[in-house]
Amino acid sequence: MALHTMEMKFSVPGAPKGKARPRVTRSGHAYTPKDTVLYENLVKTSFAAAYPDQRPIDSEITAIIYAYYPIPASTSKKRKQLMASGDIKPVTKPDTDNIAKAILDSLNGIAYSDDSRVTDLTVMKRYSEIPRVFVMLKWQEERSNDLEGEESGETL
Repeated sequence: MALHTMEMKFSVPGAPKGKARPRVTRSGHAYTPKDTVLYENLVKTSFAAAYPDQRPIDSEITAIIYAYYPIPASTSKKRKQLMASGDIKPVTKPDTDNIAKAILDSLNGIAYSDDSRVTDLTVMKRYSEIPRVFVMLKWQEERSNDLEGEESGETL
């Protein structure tokens, strides 16, 4: 048996959105805001489209999230170039922690058994002509040497 690094990558189209705090009605009933529910469903469908047969991971996971914000139309040409190259980064809402919460909570039960499996997390905010959130999940998996030969077409 040998350890292999596995990874999954997918993108969520559109501007990054953060997880909003639960709202409470006058009667004391807590609910998740509609925008958050819609965004979490978009994350789920984006993941499912990329990995339709994925069983939830039950290992330690490293999550890397790139949140690409739209470059404002009113920005000067020089500033647009600096934004696109990463020299100017977005310092706007949503916060990185709320972006991560929206993405990680959405993937509970479909990409991994629980987001407590995420032991390392990196979130980066950047500008792009194509707003989206790019997600990469990495984990270690034990595989027998027999499987290695079968996958590569080699015989042992």
